[in-house]
Amino acid sequence: MHQGNETIISKFILLGFSNQAEQQKLFFVLFLGMYLVTVVGNGLIILAIGLDTYLHTPMYLFLANLSFADISSISTSVPKMLINIQTNSQSISYESCITQMYFSIVFVVIDNFLLGVMAYDRFVAICHPLNYATIMQPRLCILLTVIPWVFSNMVALTHTLLLIRLLFCDSNTLPHFFCDLAPLLKLSCSDTMINELVLFIVGLLVITFPFSLILFSYVCIVKAVLRISSTEGKWKAFSTCGSHLTVVLLFYGTIVGVYFFPSSTHTDHRDKIGAVLFTVVTPMMNPFIYTLRNKDMKGALRKLINRKCSFL
Repeated sequence: MHQGNETIISKFILLGFSNQAEQQKLFFVLFLGMYLVTVVGNGLIILAIGLDTYLHTPMYLFLANLSFADISSISTSVPKMLINIQTNSQSISYESCITQMYFSIVFVVIDNFLLGVMAYDRFVAICHPLNYATIMQPRLCILLTVIPWVFSNMVALTHTLLLIRLLFCDSNTLPHFFCDLAPLLKLSCSDTMINELVLFIVGLLVITFPFSLILFSYVCIVKAVLRISSTEGKWKAFSTCGSHLTVVLLFYGTIVGVYFFPSSTHTDHRDKIGAVLFTVVTPMMNPFIYTLRNKDMKGALRKLINRKCSFL
């Protein structure tokens, strides 16, 4: 740990959302419910895709990875918060805090790149349907699945290595419900200019590249769909993108203001609301968005439920 004239910080205090007992109980029930819905919903998607051979396609491979990333993302923050509420403790060790921050970055970046990959998949399916099987070969699909995981760990490792060199002096209180990068930078008594610069540059790349891929894909998709003569054909083509586009709008609408801009421009209130939206609400909504708007997923889930019922 850091030593010298500065006080050694061995733990951080997570203030969470409220110190009042009644509100703590309300937040416990609320976040426990959202956590269970997220884990069960995304878990069912992974199970349905794994057991239904009809869904063994690139699109559902990427969706299964997104669901796994969503379960992992919410699991980095919410369980610790629930334990702290239940035990009336707000502390988290320095090592656990850094680990929590690392994995929170990993899964946010993975979500970001997987949305870009899924947009490319829809672009190939709609704009080049006859060559879809040729283009989206297993080797390319595996590559498009592995790259986001590798790159996200590189991004998280970069931020982590830059953070652990910083000094944390007397203050160890984080006005947040988990160890997020932005509040940790604000808490440090060291010069965080390099961290802020890397945060901006890497954030720019992480957000711009997938978003550009998504934008390019949907511009091409819209052009291709408008060339379809029948209204039914247009609706069918657009319906295959509706779920993905909804998730994209929900994800990017919340993440940009939290991670893209320097931490000095953040307010504690906005940090927490933004973090709740993309680490808790978005992973919880994804199963509903993809199952309610997708006939194949609904059919696979019915088969899964019927199979379970037949064993009872």
